[in-house]
Amino acid sequence: MWYNVYGDSMEILEKLEIKPIRESLFVRAFTHTSYANENKIESYERLEYLGDAVLEFIMSEYLYKNTEHAEGEMTKLRAHYVCENALYEYAIRLELNKYILLGKGEEESGGRTRKAIVADVFESFIAALFLDQGIETVKKFIYKHVIPLIERREIDFFSDYKSVLQELVQTDKRSLEYIVVNEEGPSHNKTFTVNVVIDKIVYGIGTAHSKKEAEQEAAKDALKKAQNGNC
Repeated sequence: MWYNVYGDSMEILEKLEIKPIRESLFVRAFTHTSYANENKIESYERLEYLGDAVLEFIMSEYLYKNTEHAEGEMTKLRAHYVCENALYEYAIRLELNKYILLGKGEEESGGRTRKAIVADVFESFIAALFLDQGIETVKKFIYKHVIPLIERREIDFFSDYKSVLQELVQTDKRSLEYIVVNEEGPSHNKTFTVNVVIDKIVYGIGTAHSKKEAEQEAAKDALKKAQNGNC
């Protein structure tokens, strides 16, 4: 099955210098539910659940051993390092998205670059590596491919722009609301455009595949303008 889709089934593992014991685990790690449903096989969803826990453990240990932060600060940093935005960036830099098995409709609608899917695949890949070769191998992988991105600050890990904008607006006692101004596309692949309105003036615009993410993008846009003195 994997050979039929990509020819060399383990190309990504060769690139990452991983020698699998059970290739089937890695095939499953790249199998989106749309492809699984079309081909009557198991998707990556269960692996994603496990990968989330493995990542949290490794990041918790990293922060404990390498910082002097209090519990609350470590918790906050860990949340940034394993949030959807961060996982998406890790996966894209490793080119994991190129190997995702998608159903025809999901492929045509841009699923290969959809943030939620790509982030999920990173977690499922970590779970597959854990089950195949153990926690120490996963640690080595994370320390080789992820920790340098964190330490060099190559990724914007901050994602809760709405909270920061809310604090900024409350300081000046101004009103703030998010308004959906456009909604288009089929039900399985909708795109939302949201305006963030402060004291009845539009300060930011965001577009994404969910209202929540579009609001974050709008808040991010408003904060950029605030930094430039336009808000």
